[in-house]
Amino acid sequence: MKINITFLGTSGQIPTASRNHTAILVQYNEENILIDCGEGTQRQFRKAKINPGKITKILITHWHGDHILGLPGLFQTLALNGYKKELEIYGPKGTSKYIKEILNIFKFKNKLKMKIKEITSGKVAETKDLLINSRPMNHGAPSLAYSIEEKEKIRIDKKKLAKLKIPNSKLIGQLAQGKNINLNGKTIKASDLTYKEPGKKLTIIMDTKTNPSIKTLAENSDLLICESTFLDNSDNGKQLAEEYKHMTAKQAAQIAKSSKAKELILTHISQRYEHKDKLILKEAQSVFKNTKLAKDLMVVEI
Repeated sequence: MKINITFLGTSGQIPTASRNHTAILVQYNEENILIDCGEGTQRQFRKAKINPGKITKILITHWHGDHILGLPGLFQTLALNGYKKELEIYGPKGTSKYIKEILNIFKFKNKLKMKIKEITSGKVAETKDLLINSRPMNHGAPSLAYSIEEKEKIRIDKKKLAKLKIPNSKLIGQLAQGKNINLNGKTIKASDLTYKEPGKKLTIIMDTKTNPSIKTLAENSDLLICESTFLDNSDNGKQLAEEYKHMTAKQAAQIAKSSKAKELILTHISQRYEHKDKLILKEAQSVFKNTKLAKDLMVVEI
């Protein structure tokens, strides 16, 4: 099954005519996971022709305005449209307090059921098919990066299945669960007919300066989505990244290379590069060739 990623917003701290504030939607089976919710996110949902009522989880990287100012409007829309699920919200220290303050300030007609969990590091949530992990980042305010990993699957070798003439019955389901079966009085081991298929891995790194936790989290990602607020080689970008605890395109590419990611997509693009964002792509590709530059409403799958 594919993991679908929609870039609802790709700007830095200030939106531009072509880039909305940060938000990324990850869809897998019945899960619709929103990572950050910058101002204007629910309009981006409409443009992408995606129903925000399908959101199951929200992962907050940190509580700076350009990553969360869309939450009050999104909550209002969900409440008005009769959102019936329990909305799961995960974020760094302070998340519970800030959500409660939003709910106190903005009076919604209908109440939303929420499960709010603050994370410091490690396992965030687990479903039947997915495992979500996190690591703390270095951005001044409490910050997190996330990986969303598909669990490995047990696959059946169809050629071996046909050779043994195993009928299409409940026996196939037992094999898929890793259970041995009995056919015509003979025990057939599941391990002889099945193999493990590793799941896909997506890692999202938002606002942070470089730190050792990034490589640990991003290791062997099929796709690494990483902030690249500055250019390393011009406009004092490297110094500004250090000062404001962000990363350059070159640093993001170095992380992709060292963590053995298969693909890198750059996002969180500063307004200063509104008409020269190709320089960001060029800088990253000089280090890690398989790099793309995110655009609003761009859809990719892994």
